[in-house]
Amino acid sequence: MLLSLPGAERAARQFVAGETLAQAVEVVRALQVKGMVATLDHLGENVTSLEQARAARDEYLEVLDEIVRYKLRATISVKLSQLGMDLSESECRKNLRGLVERACEIGDFVEVDMEGSTYTEKTLEIITDLHRDHAAVGAVIQAYLYRSEDDVKRLIRHGVSVRLCKGAYNEPSSLAFPNKADVDANYLRLMHMLLESRLYHRIATHDPRMIAETQRAADELGLMKNQFEFQMLHGVNRPLQEQLVRDGYRLRVYVPFGRAWFPYFMRRLAERPANMWFALRGIVGSVR
Repeated sequence: MLLSLPGAERAARQFVAGETLAQAVEVVRALQVKGMVATLDHLGENVTSLEQARAARDEYLEVLDEIVRYKLRATISVKLSQLGMDLSESECRKNLRGLVERACEIGDFVEVDMEGSTYTEKTLEIITDLHRDHAAVGAVIQAYLYRSEDDVKRLIRHGVSVRLCKGAYNEPSSLAFPNKADVDANYLRLMHMLLESRLYHRIATHDPRMIAETQRAADELGLMKNQFEFQMLHGVNRPLQEQLVRDGYRLRVYVPFGRAWFPYFMRRLAERPANMWFALRGIVGSVR
């Protein structure tokens, strides 16, 4: 098993800032020197007790405190299964509300990550309900799901800011486009819908074609470069990240940290063969 190999943790450090908040803060500060902003994700999902869910909420409150303390240009990204969704919807809502209210107090923002398709409807329902009282909460839409076009229309109607990504969970063909070309086509369709809404949205991609199409669409709509942002993952295609900043775009880096790094690491490997080869080189090198 990959987790048991000595180099797995070292290889994961390409994608994960570290196990501690202090390590993540240092990564964000280094990104700021390069003109980038960040969103911090304290890794963890599918907690098994309400005590763990409340602990996760408190850990995120600490992240928000550190954002204030160090004047970081950063938001937070949270998963509802980490806040207790599998155990109690009411407690999950309460935990998320606590984070969003604190974010409002300090002028920050909470991005609610999307998980597998079994969570999609309830996640969107919770976000839109909370958004009626607090604008500092946004949603994630995964372009590989057939339902995402209707979901984007729904979120735009409610004025909710969206992070658009392609999707990283293994979904059946009954729910998601099985072919990359169809996912790409849907991504571009959703990107156009989001930009045309003129709300502030987050275009999350490492694909040069998707980036170029987004730039072209924004230019045609007369959008300024600060009216939307690109998002990329920590450790993935750093030269492209730096180029976007040089070109005057806002680039937010998704910075995950924490001891529960393995599921996140495996999703990154599943997304791109290049990520797998990088990890294998690190693992092989560490056991020689």
